Amino acid sequence: MKILITGATGFIGQNLIKLLLENNFNIYCITRINSDLSKINSKVKIFQYDENIDSLLKFFQNEKFDGVIHLASLFLLNHTKDNISNLLSSNIKFGVELLEASKISKVKWFINTGTFWQNYNNEDYNPVNLYAATKEAFLNIAKYYTQTSDLIFTTIKLNDTFGPNDTRNKIFNLWYKITLSGEILEMSEGNQIIDISYIEDVINAYNILIKHLNSNKKDEFKNKIFAIKSNERMSLKELSKVFEEAINCKLNIKWNSKPYREREVMNPWEDGEIIENWKQKYTLKDAIIKTILENK
Repeated sequence: MKILITGATGFIGQNLIKLLLENNFNIYCITRINSDLSKINSKVKIFQYDENIDSLLKFFQNEKFDGVIHLASLFLLNHTKDNISNLLSSNIKFGVELLEASKISKVKWFINTGTFWQNYNNEDYNPVNLYAATKEAFLNIAKYYTQTSDLIFTTIKLNDTFGPNDTRNKIFNLWYKITLSGEILEMSEGNQIIDISYIEDVINAYNILIKHLNSNKKDEFKNKIFAIKSNERMSLKELSKVFEEAINCKLNIKWNSKPYREREVMNPWEDGEIIENWKQKYTLKDAIIKTILENK
């Protein structure tokens, strides 16, 4: 089976590719001309997109992909006027070009990746920021393609993720850094509820969904929105205690020394179906220990 993956150089993309190669899938990825390809597994076939849609259409028609997994996006917590064009190009225009190519070349299924931030205050649609708004816009545009073709389009919404070799400026990396440096980390009051998932659990969800999309039940997944949720949601302050237990070290955090940011997500999105046959394998504590050990 031929699968095309976008966002192959990202944290989730690299881990998902490794799993799919182990399962003997034929993996292709699409990158920008100036992307760093050093992080991409040598077994992956690479198409560098010059943003000429004719070359993209030709690529899709030549390869005849079974499915597309769309992970690529431009994430910006806060945008400026100078970011608008890039956000729209990366999170809407590029995705629509993929859908157009998928429709024309008769791709069977398309897994989109959304975010809990599309649903601020647990509303059906209330974007936390412009990034989340662009993700919702793409989701709405996709309906045109599912109404005018046999493409099975489905979405997995993610909140926060972590795991070994994660170079992003995420909370566990910040906390581990201060255990090594001894510096004080100023944080908010810490009452926001955190939903964070271990990378192996996340990529397993994609793998299971692929199996469903290649089964005789595939039509049941058209236009569905799934969520990967942690079984252990807790406040940021409570999460810090789990982290301290996992690494057996006290965090030097100064709580209530920073205000909550504008439109802080105090409670993660509650809706979204769980993918059939998927369940969280690792407890947060075990996953943190596993992450720290593999990073050493």
